[in-house]
Amino acid sequence: MDYEQLLDSLTPELYERLKQAVETGRWPDGRAVTAEQREHCLQAVISWGERHLPPEERVGYIDRGRKSAPGESGPRPLRWADGEGET
Repeated sequence: MDYEQLLDSLTPELYERLKQAVETGRWPDGRAVTAEQREHCLQAVISWGERHLPPEERVGYIDRGRKSAPGESGPRPLRWADGEGET
């Protein structure tokens, strides 16, 4: 089985398990993921996501936002409360 066939055979459930293994460093049964396994899993997770997920759901997606259209208010600054009920 070559890499392309392997990616085609991954199910969404297996994708989630591989992603969790990369995130936690553990397999579902509790065993540690080796550095080589993590590297291969991450490559498979990224490649599978590129094929099957919309951009905003892919690993590594950064929301760059958008500029406000005329008439829309832009980003609002954060306001810190002092903890005494003020907003």
